[in-house]
Amino acid sequence: MRIVFISLLALISISFSQTINNEPLTHTFSIIAIDKEAGEIGVAVQSHWFSVGSIVAWAEPGIGAIATQSLVNVSFGPRGLELLKSGIAPQNALQELLSTDEGKAFRQVSIINTAGEVAAYTGEKCIADASHITGEGYSVQANMMLNDHVVPAMSEAFENSSGALAERMIGSLKAAQAAGGDIRGQQSACLLIVKSQSSGKIWEDRLIDLRVEDHPEAVDEIARLLKVFRAYEHMNNGDLAIEKNDEELALKEYHAAEEMFPGNLEMQFWTAVSLANIGKMDEALALFKKIFSADRNWHTLTNRIVKNGLLNISKENLEKILTL
Repeated sequence: MRIVFISLLALISISFSQTINNEPLTHTFSIIAIDKEAGEIGVAVQSHWFSVGSIVAWAEPGIGAIATQSLVNVSFGPRGLELLKSGIAPQNALQELLSTDEGKAFRQVSIINTAGEVAAYTGEKCIADASHITGEGYSVQANMMLNDHVVPAMSEAFENSSGALAERMIGSLKAAQAAGGDIRGQQSACLLIVKSQSSGKIWEDRLIDLRVEDHPEAVDEIARLLKVFRAYEHMNNGDLAIEKNDEELALKEYHAAEEMFPGNLEMQFWTAVSLANIGKMDEALALFKKIFSADRNWHTLTNRIVKNGLLNISKENLEKILTL
């Protein structure tokens, strides 16, 4: 009984120390990776901890990406990126970070730069199962996992996948969960992708920044959000096409989004607007009727987008729409 009591005191002491130093106990699985051809680099992570993305995932365009986890030293994120920015290689940056950290035995961290060089570390006091695997242009790492199959499953899934970096990284998280995942279950997840070469325009260089803060199936939820993101990429492309008066392209992009989420009224509405603008009134009217039946606020909005030219049709056709 005395041994148990001492162990509990030790854990309480560790937890208290972490709280005092703003070092949360974020036990998790993550992947950092680069796609040189696409010019993308980033982090994907899941943990049974609230808002894991705000703690673990760090990336800067033209610099690199970092995952800092276990009993997290959050400073490893911004400090590591600064070291990479100064030209220090990931392995040397990792050594620099650990050299001044009294709690390094509890840390787990991985670093990647835009050259695809990777460094990773798993402290000997990370809670089992804990390990990491590095490969060409990526690193996967996990601690407090249900079993020792999780990290190999992540590595295998990433290496044997193709396509966009974001989808490949989410695939790695799914493989981790399928292999057993965090022994405590799921709660939050994050996907952060930036350009590997900076343009100096942060609003263009931060490509994907998605977070699930509190969800019992965080991995599936972050995967769903990525699909929504892809659909809204089409929506954004449609908006740009409208700005350039290219209604045919706008219709194509809006329709692509609608096909991905056929129940989304927003996507249906702008498809209907584009159909009306290019004179396909029969199709537009059928779609407007369906939308208005579901929510009359879209009927009100329709009249409002006439003044700024987003709906550019004759008074006769406008009347046909508004009488639905």
